Amino acid sequence: MKILITGATGLIGSELVKLLLAKNHTVHYLTTSKEKIKDDSNFIGFYWNPLQGKIDENCIYGVDVIVHLAGANIAKRWTDSYKQEIIESRTLSSELLFNLVKKTPNHIKQIISASGTAIYPESFSKVYSETTSDSEDSFLSNVVKKWEESVNVFQVLGIKVCKLRTGIVLSNAAGALPEMVKPIKFGFGAAMGSGKQIQSWIHITDLVAMYYFAIEHQLEGVYNAVSPNPVSNLELTKVIAKTINKPLWLPNVPEFLMKLILGEMSYLLFSSKNISAQKISTTGFQFQFPKIEKAISNLYS
Repeated sequence: MKILITGATGLIGSELVKLLLAKNHTVHYLTTSKEKIKDDSNFIGFYWNPLQGKIDENCIYGVDVIVHLAGANIAKRWTDSYKQEIIESRTLSSELLFNLVKKTPNHIKQIISASGTAIYPESFSKVYSETTSDSEDSFLSNVVKKWEESVNVFQVLGIKVCKLRTGIVLSNAAGALPEMVKPIKFGFGAAMGSGKQIQSWIHITDLVAMYYFAIEHQLEGVYNAVSPNPVSNLELTKVIAKTINKPLWLPNVPEFLMKLILGEMSYLLFSSKNISAQKISTTGFQFQFPKIEKAISNLYS
């Protein structure tokens, strides 16, 4: 197949590109940097600038599937201007793609978009599935709602829409995990707050495999991209420490302290969400790293 990817140089995108090329698919990718445009036989770059409404129309020529991963990093201090960038980087890019597909002859069958578990409410006891109608009234929850709405419009063109609501992505290359490992490695690791908050996670290998599975099986609708076995923050911290053979001796880090340091973004550390992976499991998708011990061991042993 020929697959168009946005966000192809990010944590998820770069790994997905490797898998697709290894499976002999052709990858078109969009980039805001003209210097990053390559034109290999099966890996071809195209320029776009969603903020300016610019896109190389040739990007969708012959494309079967769009994988939409573009979006500003949420792990950065949330100033008012950056909050706006987080939203626009997701919604304006979707709108630009939609307008291009709408006006240009194409045979695109499916769009698969990244999404987030932030849409679910905070809870230490409830387990949330894709059918959960309750949602949280928070900045990130509203980002996810607008993000998904901006992708849903592709349905009016007869294109299948699949959204993968992704939990904490575990990778040793980037993302949250290296930042968690760093203090533990130097002997200053500790759980956050009570440590009881539930964290729904997924190994990068499983997440990329899930995107590929969604392409192969033409999945449609919302799926939680999380491991079947969420853990508490304390349990995750202990598993990391045990895996890299470091002690944990400091008291838990108070929430107010992280709020002083990180501002509103500290929400990411103390959020508690137990997300179900049952729906994706019923499709026949199999996790390579369903348990946290195996996942961390694979990344840091």
